Amino acid sequence: MQSSTIRLRYLDLIKGLSEAVDLINPAVSNHHRQVSLITWMFCKVLDYNPKRTRDLVIAAALHDIGGLSLQERLDALQFEIKHPHQHSENGYLLLKDFPALKLSARLIRFHHVSWDNGKGRKFMGHMVPYDSQVLHLADRVAVLISKNQEILGQVKRITDVIASNSSKLFDPKLVSMFQEIAQKEYFWLELDSTSSELLLGERLKLRQTYLKTRDVSLISRLFSHIIDFRSHFTATHSSGVAAVAHFLAISAGLTEAEAELIRIAGYLHDLGKLAVPAEILEKPGKLTEEEFNIIRKHTYYTHYLLLKIGLPLETIHWAAYHHENLSGHGYPFHVDDPKISFPARIMAVADVFTALTEDRPYRLGMNREETISVLNNFVESRKLDSDIVALLISSFKEINQCRRLAQADAVVSYLAFKEQML
Repeated sequence: MQSSTIRLRYLDLIKGLSEAVDLINPAVSNHHRQVSLITWMFCKVLDYNPKRTRDLVIAAALHDIGGLSLQERLDALQFEIKHPHQHSENGYLLLKDFPALKLSARLIRFHHVSWDNGKGRKFMGHMVPYDSQVLHLADRVAVLISKNQEILGQVKRITDVIASNSSKLFDPKLVSMFQEIAQKEYFWLELDSTSSELLLGERLKLRQTYLKTRDVSLISRLFSHIIDFRSHFTATHSSGVAAVAHFLAISAGLTEAEAELIRIAGYLHDLGKLAVPAEILEKPGKLTEEEFNIIRKHTYYTHYLLLKIGLPLETIHWAAYHHENLSGHGYPFHVDDPKISFPARIMAVADVFTALTEDRPYRLGMNREETISVLNNFVESRKLDSDIVALLISSFKEINQCRRLAQADAVVSYLAFKEQML
């Protein structure tokens, strides 16, 4: 068992969260990064101090996090958006309760408010932070950049569009600032650079800013909300798995600190499902072979994203191996018995148990007898660990109640999120 402490670099966590959301569609895969770099260069020209710059660039890295569907993400890439404020409000609601992201959440909330000759200083009764206007301009510049055209050849077109919307969409002072920096080739070439991620990381000076296990636990719940809140059918799954995995870990004699790491892995285990279209997750009937192949990708993407975030390798395995099995016929790595750690086995049992007992689009949750029958069949076919399944069965009532309470809390959070949406 590894150390019970996780220390993650703040920048890696933000980048991982940003990239996780971009999995929804490859068409938006570079958008967050590009807006972040534009924002950083604007902050430099505006002579912002390091803290103000950091908060604004983090907002830029996560500004479309509230686009929970593919269509919302694609709509946000259009220069003129029909309903621009829905995903902004969603992003604010997702991030506002996490102390480290509270200010960035507020900036995201208003990042599509038009300047409107100064009337944009207020929106729906709220004062709009000026830095939301900075973010708005950076975002709109980014969506005007075509991936299919040499970038310096686009400068006049982009600057003309921005200038034509001065006072209407953007503060004229910010437009003048943009026109000045747009004359410099380096501005555009850095946006087009394959090393833009490295450039941003070095400039933000966040590499030495670490989060401890307690903070990671809070952020992991944020990740689970982004994963699960895409659909009411998945709105509570990660919370259920995390609670069951924690209960099993404590029952098996692991320390509270170790069990907390397993809970974090539970919240993150389906992170790669952001790459799976919601219509497949919600499909009421049997999946086609192609649809099931898309589903099978999610554990690989969970592994990939958690590596990007910088979680310890063993914890990544706990989260990403939940569809591996002891026979070696699981997916995506086909690891077998000796290579599957005890916490990873706990995660697999917790995932199956939660999936069986919760309601799904195509069936109601199974009762005790049905669930135990399936679990025992999985033990016989060497898909699940017999000792952990026996431990679960011995405390079935208590574990199921733990799952229900965790998922009931998640329902409350989900409904509150839905009620506050515009």
